[in-house]
Amino acid sequence: MDDIDGRAGGGAGYFKDFASALRYWRTRRGISQLRLSTDSGVSQRHLSFLESGRSQPSRDLILKLGIALDVPLRQRNAMLLAAGFAPAYQERKLSDPELASVMQALEFMLRQQAPFPALVVDRLWNLVMFNEPAAGMMKWLLAMPSEAAIPRDGSINVLRLMLGPDGLRPRLLNWEAVCADSLLWIQREAMADGPGSEATALLAELSALPGMPAIGHLPDLERRALPFLPLRIAHEGVRLNLFTTITTLGTPHDVTVHELRLESFFPADAASADWFRERFAR
Repeated sequence: MDDIDGRAGGGAGYFKDFASALRYWRTRRGISQLRLSTDSGVSQRHLSFLESGRSQPSRDLILKLGIALDVPLRQRNAMLLAAGFAPAYQERKLSDPELASVMQALEFMLRQQAPFPALVVDRLWNLVMFNEPAAGMMKWLLAMPSEAAIPRDGSINVLRLMLGPDGLRPRLLNWEAVCADSLLWIQREAMADGPGSEATALLAELSALPGMPAIGHLPDLERRALPFLPLRIAHEGVRLNLFTTITTLGTPHDVTVHELRLESFFPADAASADWFRERFAR
């Protein structure tokens, strides 16, 4: 970790210089300088000079290498900053007028998912949008009053809410398997975010929760297991079997848009489907 100065800005780890950033991401992706040279069209000799600090990159070269290494937009900005350039990608708030069309698209998808739950989270799984069935299910599971408001400002972290022993975990029949799978999700985010990031800190926090399985732990799989990990919920005499899908927005050029995740919940059996239709019918 000698290449990292420990500061954090916008959730991304800061590197001491561009050479450190390039070495980190090439190593993280597990590719050789020769492979990166082929993928990026930059000579291996020049890549070697860049990684040793003997050559300094141009702004366009940094962006080219960021694309070749599939570096997330937030971290491409960090690479630019490490080389002394201004960020290339904006990070707008969802309330920004320029994101109005994105909001409309997300709201449309959330409505279409009813009567089944759906929610929108950022890269750290902070809740920013949800449909009425998602709100209703959350209030039911947490014994919240029906008139209670659920904030949409990112102050609720879905993973903390689900995995904490005082949250939804007691309602999950297969909580250990769900916890292990969720840790893998946030571990991928931490690896993509890079060192010194908020995702890395969140992973450490969640891993330290009482009873959490070790990172990378895989629960025993039945011989005739389902083709997905079900979310098995039991509460007030009701049993629900669900699975989820994750949707991202294509070709994003904004950090916020790039990091949004739409999680949709689907019933895994007819009884669960009937329960949602009866409770959240339009």
